[in-house]
Amino acid sequence: MGKLTQRAVLAAKPSMGRDGKAVKRSYQDGDGLFLICAPTGAKSWMLRVQVDGKRRDIGLGSLDDGSGRKAFAEGDKRLDETPLMLRKRLTLAEAREKAAALRKLAKAGSNPISERDRERVKVPTFAKALEEAHKALKSGWADKTAKAFKTSLEEHALPKLGAMPVNVIGSAEVIAALAPIWTDKPEMARKVRSRIGQVLAFAKARGWRSDALPDARELRSGLSRQKRGGSFAAMPYAEVPAFFASEWGKAETASRFAVLFVILTAARSGEVRQATWEQIDLEARTWTRPSAIMKMKVPHVVTLSDAVVALLERWTPENDLRAGLIFKGLRGGALSDAALSKALETAGRSETVHGFRSSFRDWAAERMPTLPAMVAEMALAHKVGNATEQAYLRSDLRDMRRALMDAWGRFVAPSLSGVAANVTPLRAGEAA
Repeated sequence: MGKLTQRAVLAAKPSMGRDGKAVKRSYQDGDGLFLICAPTGAKSWMLRVQVDGKRRDIGLGSLDDGSGRKAFAEGDKRLDETPLMLRKRLTLAEAREKAAALRKLAKAGSNPISERDRERVKVPTFAKALEEAHKALKSGWADKTAKAFKTSLEEHALPKLGAMPVNVIGSAEVIAALAPIWTDKPEMARKVRSRIGQVLAFAKARGWRSDALPDARELRSGLSRQKRGGSFAAMPYAEVPAFFASEWGKAETASRFAVLFVILTAARSGEVRQATWEQIDLEARTWTRPSAIMKMKVPHVVTLSDAVVALLERWTPENDLRAGLIFKGLRGGALSDAALSKALETAGRSETVHGFRSSFRDWAAERMPTLPAMVAEMALAHKVGNATEQAYLRSDLRDMRRALMDAWGRFVAPSLSGVAANVTPLRAGEAA
């Protein structure tokens, strides 16, 4: 039972200081509930609880002495229908009820302040949350990523989720949004699933939802099984030398030689299409790629094998000043990705240009097992190791990468590497 009575609450006054001025005074009711009387005479309720081991004073609202209710006509239930947590004026009985509820939440490990304010938060729809998430997160993304994030959700998520408040969206709602594209467009569906999760995580961080995010396993169990695959089709590495030799014997075209350059360097199509002569140092036998053309936006140095150097020397006309793009399109600009794909198609192959990176990685795993796996990963410009390992690994393993790329060049193009037939001589430390 509380110490305060209605009569005591109404009679409460601030204390008087030694200087004769009024000062704040607290009246304890019990169980952490206090009536605070300000120097002005205004009265309010405060709850004192322990949250995460620290004392917290939580304002509950001002004292309702009954005068405010006179504004309501008889029978008007608007005041009574207002949820307790939203009431800004409280009687003694209401203050005790509200304090008891918040104290119980604090003991259960919840944040009583968040719970007090939860109903005051206006929960936006998924469409509005998408706008807010995109606005807040896009500064950390590339323009292409930011555009794809928003466009994909507008097309595939908003039709089902757009009008829903973000706090009611669960696994069933996400499954309904993904179902139309889950088997027909599996790669896009997986991206949309991830991006929906990002929006919901953003909403939770903003206090718009309290439920856990939809579980990925629940989502998969509620959707049809996707066809296996999704990776870039790759040429078996054993077939690469014959393909290279066949293309090497054909007419010199920018797209064909760009594909051959992709094979020998295990680079991405975009990196090769944007490669310039200024990035090449034939004396040091390196290709220094600036961050602007790299997927990870980090500069990367590729070591050049004898085969790569031979390709560049053959491709360069005698009167070429070796300036600007190495492989130019018909109009002088960079080749398109489609141009390289067309070169493969013309050669009668169904694989992708990007797939040659997988061909290289499979060859490295099977034919160069004595080299650490991270050497091949670094050659592909992939991140290696966890954050701690990356902090301590200061070397780019260039010497080992050079040995690896030289061996790859001899395997793919023995005739350009001074090797008779398709036999790859092994240097010390290389595995058969």
